[in-house]
Amino acid sequence: MNTVEKWGVFEVAAKGYSDKNPFVDYDVKGTFIGKNESVTVDGFYDGDGTYKVRFMPSFEGDYTYEISGSFADEPVKGEFTVTAPSEGNHGPVRVANTHHFAYEDGTPYYSIGTTCYVWTHQPQELQEKTLETLRKGYFNKIRFCVFPKHYDYNLTEPLTYPYEGTPMDSSVLTKENFMEYDGACEGNNWDFTRFNPVHFQLFEKRIQDLMDLGIEADLIVMHPYDRWGFSEMDAESDDRYWKYVIARFAAYRNVWWSLANEYDLLKKKTIADWERYAQIICEKDPYNHLRSIHNCIHFYDHSRPWITHCSLQRQDRHKTTEFTADYADRYQKPVVWDEICYEGNINHCWGNISGQELVRRFWEATVRGGYAGHGETYVHPDDILWWSHGGELHGESQERFKFLHKILCETPGLGLTPLSMPIFNRGSAFTWDDQVAVPCDVGYRGTYYLIYFGVFRPAFREYHLDDINEYEVEVIDTWDMTIEKAGTFKGKFRVELPGKEYMAIRIRKV
Repeated sequence: MNTVEKWGVFEVAAKGYSDKNPFVDYDVKGTFIGKNESVTVDGFYDGDGTYKVRFMPSFEGDYTYEISGSFADEPVKGEFTVTAPSEGNHGPVRVANTHHFAYEDGTPYYSIGTTCYVWTHQPQELQEKTLETLRKGYFNKIRFCVFPKHYDYNLTEPLTYPYEGTPMDSSVLTKENFMEYDGACEGNNWDFTRFNPVHFQLFEKRIQDLMDLGIEADLIVMHPYDRWGFSEMDAESDDRYWKYVIARFAAYRNVWWSLANEYDLLKKKTIADWERYAQIICEKDPYNHLRSIHNCIHFYDHSRPWITHCSLQRQDRHKTTEFTADYADRYQKPVVWDEICYEGNINHCWGNISGQELVRRFWEATVRGGYAGHGETYVHPDDILWWSHGGELHGESQERFKFLHKILCETPGLGLTPLSMPIFNRGSAFTWDDQVAVPCDVGYRGTYYLIYFGVFRPAFREYHLDDINEYEVEVIDTWDMTIEKAGTFKGKFRVELPGKEYMAIRIRKV
């Protein structure tokens, strides 16, 4: 009998008609029934006369399935057994404690993300190098696009195309004139009723590779940086694309749906369009994967019920994650800063901050109750920049994020929230210029404090938590990645500090 682990991908393949256009003239769906659930999902045509249906079981035990539709004369029936999840398989990530995340089995998930927009569109050798970098454990989420990308440093053709047809002549592109072709459709010849299965097969292989590494795949389904015309398809083609993508990818537990990168730059899409796409996801994805939409300038209305978390880009030239608590309070959802400038040295202002500044922004997000995302854009002789192409990292920040993640995983309960303090707070244990985070779970309040100083450089701090309990105090150098014990204290105490930037203090009740 066939077996699959809980939250794994169970796939049924069946031969069917291919005489017409299998993407539009025939349909296929599957119903999977176990003791605790009955799920019906759409299938898809995968080329060579083969139709597939994928399912992610949420329970252990015996299941039956039936694959039916106009694709064949007779339905395909069978049965399989769902076994216990393997080590490292904690299920899909869900929202937890309002502003945070946890896997479905209850294990906390602390997002340390990165952006590699079109790493799956690069030559296979470069893709393998990206996976080699990701195996080092710096990140547990990566944002990337289903469609290829046209932008500065991104003028080459992708490995494959999502549709049958031919692209415009890219030999006319230069670093000086690339903006003239942004969004241009002239010269492209695509059949938007016929997908290219190879494009999606290669893409989903990388989703599986990421799942094996324990990394969430934050899929950017649409974006404006385009010379092939994919950003300007009509509504019927858009909807067909959304349904195909969901049918192919939804069964992977590590998938997140990002409706768009910089939705507000897709000038031919309206709010009604985005709401329609969201409705398709909610109807067609039975697993309720996380859903977001990302801005360039103008935030989407993140209070919309279909949005599970805020995927934000900074709106201010200098201030970024300092606003985390404000947006978390406004939207009552997790706040993830997926673009806060990148460590690098390219010509664009968003791509030339230091590693120290990027790490500072991560820590500011952390102690204000949210999460931040990494990107790297160092000048490269072949224009291979991690932010878009993947490959190797050349910066200094990634090891510091791994260090931060270790500290987050030592948080009692699930998630941190900022400690609110009035500007004049006589009698408080902390002063107004302390940025203090405490556990979200009320049961852990008073047992744990994480204080971050950022660019400030105190030589010491004095605290008075209470006169009853003892507290273990540690001094954390967030850049040098050291944790030094300062001692165990009771009553009023003083913490000596080195008078340098990027320091933190952790206080834990004994």
